[in-house]
Amino acid sequence: MATDEETPLLVENPPTPTLNHKKDVHILCWAFLLIFLAYGAAQNLESTINTEEDLGTISLGILYLSFTFFSVLASLVVKKLGSKTALILGTTGYWLFIAANLKPTWYTMVPASLYLGFAASIIWVAQGTYLTSTAHSYANDFNLHEGTVIGKFNGEFWGMFASHQLVGNLITLALLRDEKGGSTSGTTLLFIVFLCSMTLGTILMCFLSKRNGKEEQMQDSRVTFSSSVVSLLKAMLNLLLDIRILLIIPLIAYSGLQQAFVWAEYTKQIVKPSLGERGVGGAMAVYGVFDAICSLAAGRLTFGLSSITIIVSAGALIQIIVLLWLLLGYSVAGGVLGTVYPLLIGALWGIGDGVLNTQLSALLGILFKHDLEGAFAQLKLWQSASIAVVFFISSSISLQTMVIILFTALCVSLAGFLFLMLQFERAFSYRAS
Repeated sequence: MATDEETPLLVENPPTPTLNHKKDVHILCWAFLLIFLAYGAAQNLESTINTEEDLGTISLGILYLSFTFFSVLASLVVKKLGSKTALILGTTGYWLFIAANLKPTWYTMVPASLYLGFAASIIWVAQGTYLTSTAHSYANDFNLHEGTVIGKFNGEFWGMFASHQLVGNLITLALLRDEKGGSTSGTTLLFIVFLCSMTLGTILMCFLSKRNGKEEQMQDSRVTFSSSVVSLLKAMLNLLLDIRILLIIPLIAYSGLQQAFVWAEYTKQIVKPSLGERGVGGAMAVYGVFDAICSLAAGRLTFGLSSITIIVSAGALIQIIVLLWLLLGYSVAGGVLGTVYPLLIGALWGIGDGVLNTQLSALLGILFKHDLEGAFAQLKLWQSASIAVVFFISSSISLQTMVIILFTALCVSLAGFLFLMLQFERAFSYRAS
């Protein structure tokens, strides 16, 4: 049943395409859930099961370094292919990465990681473009508040997406077994199940509708690839000259740092010493539950820039509390507390992650609606760069040093974000007076 906010205004017989908006959002949500329940769980395990010469951690570092490089060109590829085709193409990299884990060696993991960096840059720019253009279209067709629809659609997507941590890690918990001597059994069956899930997600992507006629049109065949790249680089440079994106970039980079902290440090330094390798799945499932719930709640509460400011500030405060706890008072405990503490940290961290995912996407969709591909390319460029840094340095620095880096980055990024929101509030007040 539609809520009051969704009730069409002055539209008795909306055009047929509007009937597909919510259907497409649901398809996108389910497809990403099926794909990322496999990839997310596999990523959580990389630093604990592929430990020989740090193969798992280094592979993830290579992946996100590749992701960073290809994010520069991702918006061009999405514009050329159209967001639906780009989404389908992006799934192939995740499938190949999971397949490489069936026989993890330098000769399988490194090429798969390099290709996944390309595929990930494509799928995430396409996702942000597709979801935001769908929200804009839905708001226009039904004469609804644009910021509210963007927030709701992002909340639904990120809430569903965050649940991949719950589902994927419960599957991990069910199939993996800790053996004597520190080894783990059941990995082959686990990755086969993951491949099946990814295949279903890719098939589901094919049922998406094409969105935004302008976006789906191919550029003139007379325009060369090199000239397109030059135009793209100029557009990205122009966007970097926008004070708004410059003040948002630190928060984007922090969102990548805090995600990588969970994958590389939380699982290895906090969960594994207390709960073992098998406990990684359970801890990440708790993280995923709170991430999903917070994503849905934050999306429902988003109606514009003022709500985004409040929600981001609350999420940042929660992560500041966790970081101070880790920095000043946390230690591996025994008994019940040894189980409760890692799970509590995961739950609180999931809340912060849910806030950042939903609110950054909504913020970019509101501020840069005339250049969605470029804005979401910037999002993934800075996120993936910061994630790559964490994976490459995590093995050479202590947990305490990593926490100090995160705390400093969060304070700096939050200050820049609040300054931006304050400037917008002043500009709005000046125009209204």
